[in-house]
Amino acid sequence: MTSLTSILDLLAMVAAFAAAVLWWQACSRSVRRISRFEALDAADINRIVVAINRNQILNRRAALATAAATFLAALHFAINMVAS
Repeated sequence: MTSLTSILDLLAMVAAFAAAVLWWQACSRSVRRISRFEALDAADINRIVVAINRNQILNRRAALATAAATFLAALHFAINMVAS
């Protein structure tokens, strides 16, 4: 039982670390600001949409990793409660 909880702890830590890295990546990329005097063309709009889509993908992955870490931690607590 101890090895199972140790494995769950390790998996929860790995998932939490992955979530932290993904959140950091999503937050570190910013969309370039434009001037109100600047004319937007199709390439500019395309770059903005791509940047937003990449951030959404990273946020989705980070949320999934956070959910996995939370599930593993909850499973660890449940096993400890049943074993005690």
